[in-house]
This record gives sequence, structure tokens and C-alpha cells, in this order.
Amino acid sequence: MRRTPLGRRPVIAVAALVAASALLLTGCASDPLADQFREGSGKNYIAGDGSISEYEQADRGEPISFTGETVEGDAFDSADTLGEVTVVNFWYAGCAPCRVESPILEEVHQGYETDDADVAFIGVNVRDQAGTAASFEKKYGVSFPSILDVESGEAQLAFAGPVPPAAVPTTIVLDREGRVAARVLGQLTEASILESLVDRVLDEQA
Repeated sequence: MRRTPLGRRPVIAVAALVAASALLLTGCASDPLADQFREGSGKNYIAGDGSISEYEQADRGEPISFTGETVEGDAFDSADTLGEVTVVNFWYAGCAPCRVESPILEEVHQGYETDDADVAFIGVNVRDQAGTAASFEKKYGVSFPSILDVESGEAQLAFAGPVPPAAVPTTIVLDREGRVAARVLGQLTEASILESLVDRVLDEQA
């Protein structure tokens, strides 16, 4: 346990993703995401309130499976991270809270990497092409990979059922079986918050 400081797809597919997201948000009356979505505030992103949700092992449902091509052109498959605790961060370059939280995510990532802990990090870029995403990673020193999800929306759809990540940014912690164990809805403000969430999942029986 760690305790150290700190070519375009068819338009129909995109339309289906938007429709699915709208239905999910409409059905979550108590979710601040749903309120902002219905409000139609015209923001460039749907902002979460920083609220944290943790899920007991019995309530985590089925494992989340998703794949994609990284900003660097490599293939990513979530099956390769099974057995590790996986941090999934949804972001895009024009999102101001994403820029603020990126050094925090990188700090936590580096800490676990230094400790050789069983923790993987993967970003999901929901809006940008590779060039824009790569420029962001270089500018903010982000070393963990991100997949590009703007054209297919496959990663977003994979998470849409149990824990819709409609706020950008959203950070999700998957347990060793690939199930959603925790969610930070909106900007991550402190490294210690994410560390605590990850540590609690690391402490669970594998």
C-alpha cells in the first residue's frame, strides 16, 4: 500500500452516442450532470462539481471493456490492465479544468510508477485529433497514454451504462477486475484525493 507524498466514422454513430448520453442524463435526476445538461447552459464542457462516489464491491456490476488507438498511434486494450487498479481520465485540450488537473494526475501517476505499484493510467480524449492531444501532453508534461475517442465514442459508450462520464473532466478508478470502484465528477483538486481512492482499491483482496 502506497503512502508516499506526493478517417471519420459515420455520422449515425456519433448521433447514437449523443442520443444515448441524453437518455442517460435524463434518467439521473439527482445527478448534477443531468441538471446541467437539461439546463442547456451553453458551456464548452459539462462541468462536474468535484463530487466523489465510491462503490462497494458488491455494487460494481460488470467489468468495463474498451479499446482504442493512443495519441502516439499504439493500440490500447483494457484487458491488458486487468489485475491492476486502473485510473481512467476523460479530457480534451480545450477544457480549462483538464489543464488545471493534468499536473495532479501526472504527479499521482509518477508516484505509483516510482513505487512499482499495480496501478495503470489511461486517458480518454473525447474531442481532439492526435496533433492537438499530443501538443497538450507535451505542454503539460503528461506521460501516461491517452486514447482518441472523438470519432467512435466507443470508450464513452463502454462507461455510459453504470457510471456515465459525461462531465469533462471525469476520473474513474477501476478495480483489478475492471469494475468501476470510484468516480471523481469534474476537476480533481488534490493529489491526495485520488491517492486515497486508489489506495483503498489496492488494499482490497485481489
